[in-house]
Order: sequence, then C-alpha cells, then structure tokens
Amino acid sequence: MTAYLDHAATTPLRPEAAAAMLPFLGDRFGNPSGVHVVARAARLAVDEAREVVASALGASPGEIVFTGSGTEADSLAVLGSHARRGGTVVCTAIEHHAVLHSCRAVGGRVAPVTADGVVDMERLAGLLDDLDGDVSVVSVMLANNEVGTIQPLEAVEALVRELAPRAVLHTDAVQAFPWLDVAASAAGAELVAVSAHKFGGPQGVGALVVRDRTAVAPIIHGGGQEGDLRSGTHNVAGIVGMAAAVSATAASRAETIARVGALRDRLADGLLAAVPGAEESGPRSIKVAGSCHLRFPGVESEALLLLLDQAGVCASAGSACASGALEASHVLMAMGVARDEALASLRLSLGWTTTEHDVDLALKVVPDAVARLRGD
Repeated sequence: MTAYLDHAATTPLRPEAAAAMLPFLGDRFGNPSGVHVVARAARLAVDEAREVVASALGASPGEIVFTGSGTEADSLAVLGSHARRGGTVVCTAIEHHAVLHSCRAVGGRVAPVTADGVVDMERLAGLLDDLDGDVSVVSVMLANNEVGTIQPLEAVEALVRELAPRAVLHTDAVQAFPWLDVAASAAGAELVAVSAHKFGGPQGVGALVVRDRTAVAPIIHGGGQEGDLRSGTHNVAGIVGMAAAVSATAASRAETIARVGALRDRLADGLLAAVPGAEESGPRSIKVAGSCHLRFPGVESEALLLLLDQAGVCASAGSACASGALEASHVLMAMGVARDEALASLRLSLGWTTTEHDVDLALKVVPDAVARLRGD
C-alpha cells in the first residue's frame, strides 16, 4: 500500500466536492455570463458558492474574486495592488514563489525571517521605516508551505498600519485554511488568497478576498467577469466543488487538527529518535498540525525521495512547484540553514485522509532509506 504524505502539494478530492461538481460536468454546463435559463442556473450556483466561501473567509460575497489557482490569487494581489497604487512591494523571504517572484518582478523589497521561520519584526519595521510609507502592499503568508510556521499576522498588521498606512496587507492563506480559522486569523488583511486543492477541493480554482476593489487593478483582461478583476469564463464545477470542500473542511477542522496533530507528532518524534542526526526545521509549537519537516545530514533529498517512492511513501523536499529543481530551498536558506543541510530536507505533510497506517509505513521506510544512502 501507499502512504500519501504530500498534502501540502495537493490533497485528495473530498467526496462532498466530487458530488457537488458532478452535475456541472454534465447537463448543468451553462456559462454563467449568459442570460438564458441554462446560464442563469450556472450563475446561481456560482453565487451560492461565493456566499459559502465568503462566510468561511470572513468576507462579504462581493469581496470574493474567483481565480484559476492560489498562484493567480497571489499574483493578482501583489501585481494588481502595485499596478493600482504604485510604491514599493514588500514581502518576506519565505513566501511562496507566486508572491516572491511577483515582488521581485516589480523591484520590491524582501524582509528576512528568524531561524524559527518567522518574519523578523524588527527588520520588517526597519524596512518599512526606510521606505518612508511609500509602500503599495505588504505580503506575509499566514502559514508557510514548506516548514509550516504560522506567522504573527496581527502584529504585522499593527506594524503596517503604523509605518506604512497607505499600504494594503496581503496574506497567502493557501496552506492555512485546513488548519486555521482564516476569517479570524486574517481579519486585518485586505487581501487573502486561498486554493481549493489544498483542502480537498478540485485543482484549478482559487479565490482572493479583495476588501477594497479600488485598491487592485486586474492582471487578466477580457470579458470583465468577477467585477472586472478576473476576466475569463467561470470554472463553475470547480467553484462549486471549492465551496463544498470549504464547508466540509470548516465543519471538521477541530477534529482533524486533533487527530492529524497527534499523527504528526508520532511521526516526527519517531523519525527523530530512529535516524541519527535528524533535525526538525522550526519549532513544532508554531507550525500547522499537518507539517512535519525534517533534515537528514549526509543524505541528498532527491535520492531519498526516489527510495521512498519505490517503498510506497509519497513525500517531497519542498514546494511542489519547485519539484525537479536541484536548488536548495529558499525557505530553509532564509532561516539560516546551511546549503548542504537544506539539500538534505524532507517534507512529510499530513492531511484529512492521513491514517495510522501512513505513519507506520513512513516510520519503517524512512530510517531504512536514510541508512541505505548513508551506507550504514
């Protein structure tokens, strides 16, 4: 059997989402931008889904912009804010590449993080102070996609309001939604990005909360859908599936956190005890429940992943978007981890379908694979 421990890359589709989507893959095929009865039925489904997603994110339906992915939502937030407002974009050094690359593309500035993987508040304050308020958007992710650290978003918001009052605050909540009440955790952010496939929804659909539409310019032009902020025919089935996954995730979140958190602790503790020299990346106390990120000095991640795959354990070394790349993780490097250790990392991410069997298999396979690669 296979142990799927790569939920940070993507999650299995929830049955509630699959059931909700099915009619829209068949006879309910309308384009919601039309005016006839078939189109109106599709529009109603999108409107109802918008209300569900908005409620879960602490927004009004009119503040939800559906996108094709979390990456697009992040890009719209960063590039759209910069295009509309000018000024400098600021983000942290551990952001997903959707944010980090967008920031750098417009000459933005990057704030460092501590060895724990948390934004360095003193350095961020210094950076904002140096820019003298000429900032369009500050982007700080809610939970990191590689090591799972939760950022102090409320403190970041207070700092932005004090030192860059004309800036909007954006948070990439793509990895956070399965584990955190984003409506509460990101209440102070004007822009909040999520992606359906990270919590049991379909791939190819995301959403961005835009609390002030005048603050963001579109980056995709066309028919003017989504209040002219995201043109293109709606992915009705995907949007409906996303809403169903949102509801199922929110309803079971507390139980999932308790169950998966216990599994993660057993997995991390077991591997740290079984593998000599193994180290955990960042304090577990400030991570989301599904994150288990370890380093095994003397082992190359790529070789380890191949052995694990052969033994039935699905894992990754970092962001799925960077899979196949031989570069060291920018997240670990920003945390001060040496390059050779960063290249010896393993991301085991748990989720709503993770079982005791998955953990048992990983506890058996990973130590054996590391020992084999070390020649023990």
